[in-house]
Amino acid sequence: MSNCRVDIDDSSVVVRLTGVLDAAGAEAVRGALLARLCDRPGPVVADVTGLRVVDPVGRGVFAEVRREVADWPAADLLVCDPTVDGPDHTDAPLAGVPAWPTLDGALAAAAPLAAVLTAELAPTVGAARQARELVTAGCERWGMPTLIDPACIAITEMVNNVVAHAQTPMTVRLAPQDSTLHLAVRDHSTRRPTFAGLSPPNRIGGRGLLLIDTVARRWGSSAVPDGKVVWCVLHPDDEAAAPE
Repeated sequence: MSNCRVDIDDSSVVVRLTGVLDAAGAEAVRGALLARLCDRPGPVVADVTGLRVVDPVGRGVFAEVRREVADWPAADLLVCDPTVDGPDHTDAPLAGVPAWPTLDGALAAAAPLAAVLTAELAPTVGAARQARELVTAGCERWGMPTLIDPACIAITEMVNNVVAHAQTPMTVRLAPQDSTLHLAVRDHSTRRPTFAGLSPPNRIGGRGLLLIDTVARRWGSSAVPDGKVVWCVLHPDDEAAAPE
């Protein structure tokens, strides 16, 4: 990534990329953007005014990152690119990524978050209880009482997986999006969860991902620098219940 520089200002939503971005630097840019989206809730603006992209792979990294974070709570990627006409641009590599020709326009679109809750938790026995309290408070605040039980089931399993396997500090985050609730737990282990479907009835353990799969409309994990994000989306129309 020696030809592409990434500058991050902790007090701003803007990530500035300057220099030359090619296919070799795309993965490093992807990691830098995902790390920033992990560290703070809300949209991030990638300012590429001073960046020259020399191939479609490099330019396509922005659409890739936006797809990756689509189901994270309170996360989005916008672009400031003086070569586009506005958010409805037809630039194929940026397809699906809202882009503005000016930084002021992109910042205006990156509106402050109206609703998001975050907690930093240690990998201890009490972490799941703290996470459930956060989820319950969020659901009550946002008028989602029917999602309290399934969300508590999901967050318990997500947190307990960190306690049992990753054994690292974690960030729990949740936010509403329209009528859905988005949950995520970020830890510092690169070990990704694997789900093999139903477990034999005589098997001890291994039911955590099954429970998440049962109560959530969709779920998944994202590899990020120094760890991963495990996320899920719950919908009030889902009548799924955890297996007995």
